[in-house]
Amino acid sequence: MRSSWSLLITACVLGLPVYAGGAAAAAPGAADLHTMAARFAPVDIRVDLTQLPANERQALAAIIHAAQIIDAIYLRQVSPRNESLLLTLLQDRSPLGQARLEYFLINKGPWSELDLNRTFLPGVDERPAQANFYPTDATRAEVEAWLNGLPAAEHEAAAGFFTTIRRAPGGGFVAVPYALEYQNELSEAARFLFEAAELTTQPSLKSFLDKRAAAFVSNDYYDSDMAWMDLDASIEPTIGPYEVYEDQWFNYKAAFEAFITVRDAADSAKLAHFSSELQDIEDHLPIDPQYRNPKLGGYAPIRVVNVVYNSGDGNHATQTAAFNLPNDERVVSAKGSKRVLLKNFQRAKYEKVLLPISARVLAPADRKQVAFEPFFTHILMHELMHGLGPQAITVDGRATTVRQELKELNSTLEEAKADVSGLWALQYLMDKGVLDKRQERSTYTTFLASTFRTLRFGLTESHARGMALQVNNLLDHGAIRIAHDGTFSLDIDKAKLAVTDLTHEIMTLQAHGDYAGALALTKRMVVIRPQMRRMLDKLKDVPVDIAPHLVTAAELTGQ
Repeated sequence: MRSSWSLLITACVLGLPVYAGGAAAAAPGAADLHTMAARFAPVDIRVDLTQLPANERQALAAIIHAAQIIDAIYLRQVSPRNESLLLTLLQDRSPLGQARLEYFLINKGPWSELDLNRTFLPGVDERPAQANFYPTDATRAEVEAWLNGLPAAEHEAAAGFFTTIRRAPGGGFVAVPYALEYQNELSEAARFLFEAAELTTQPSLKSFLDKRAAAFVSNDYYDSDMAWMDLDASIEPTIGPYEVYEDQWFNYKAAFEAFITVRDAADSAKLAHFSSELQDIEDHLPIDPQYRNPKLGGYAPIRVVNVVYNSGDGNHATQTAAFNLPNDERVVSAKGSKRVLLKNFQRAKYEKVLLPISARVLAPADRKQVAFEPFFTHILMHELMHGLGPQAITVDGRATTVRQELKELNSTLEEAKADVSGLWALQYLMDKGVLDKRQERSTYTTFLASTFRTLRFGLTESHARGMALQVNNLLDHGAIRIAHDGTFSLDIDKAKLAVTDLTHEIMTLQAHGDYAGALALTKRMVVIRPQMRRMLDKLKDVPVDIAPHLVTAAELTGQ
């Protein structure tokens, strides 16, 4: 089980009993569920905190307590039934009930993310595309028509990151601020953040914690996002509503997540030079020059960190390796965005997943080319490229954003863009002499192996959907070679052309806010073709991802 003490915290926050008797219905059976759960390789997450003074360790513990509450909010956001389903599972102490509980906690719901969101509990319908951000009895068309009929200021709030849409007393719709929707949980989380702010002696950390705690109550996250960008401390917490993947209707609503980490100062310093290259990369993107940004907003700090605790949208099914935040276009325009690389999680993924995949899928001569450094560096460049290319755009004379125009397609296109343009940018920096050109073959070969790693997340997951698009583009360019024994290799020259072409195509769609074009591209290219399926079927005994056991966090909080 992922973390029994985290479960207890979640149960208490939700007001649920932890121990009770009872029986559960059948299928899938306990053995099947254990097999499904075994696709996540257990990894003990231990982080050396000896360099932190006692007061900073106490502050870190308080922040973790706040992050534990995030799990309860996220469960509610995923589905209105999640609380009652968790209550039922907590009451069932049978082997089958415990297997169901374990897999529910991995997925943060009754749908198996690795299996196209198929339900694994009896009596549960398919996963709602609107999650719990919109009324269960509403249709997407109804909500969209209501949104489009609102005055500009009201539309901005209703379509914003930090509101849910609920039924009004008269039968219409109303936007409810997160601060009201999740008032009890957020008030308690704010209390822990204020406590941590009192304990720390690091000014930028204190500023962020105070402002983020205030944002939980006010529903205005701008000041705290700006403070998070300025954060320069040994403890690097990310906590709040951020990613919009759960909102499969519009990609409007932010889900709550937490990554409570400590900074690797040495590695962060080593990677800082990448930030100075971003404007030059932007100036040479393979798109029409009119779509390039002549002056990137703000700066792009890079933080290499080790995870102590993660929760909510930051801890379900496949684990995050890195992220680029905030997503609020106002903050990005004013301040830029921060790239955070979760080094201990990346190392675990590399060792537990990527190396076994490489030994199975790559041509024998290429296996020795797979290395952690290019794996780590491409993830970094992926996150950097989220901040490059079209962002704020104009469509039919309207000032808008790529996210708002591409709606539910945005996540897939944006993840594909970051991946493929990240590979393009690494090639650009190698050609420029910033990176060692001798790493070229290792970079492409490691990427090829990692395509299989990402595809195994399942085509309901945005990164996997984006990877399917990229793989099929490589196949269409003849860049992927399949030997008689079924192993894979890359024609690097053809791969370079494929990468450039797809970078151009995706960024042009984004620049135009071309929903119809994006839909046509994803319908054609977001599929698993037979030659890939055959190899994926041979990887069933290889873990898909990691299941972190947060040992240091448990020791720190005494839970």
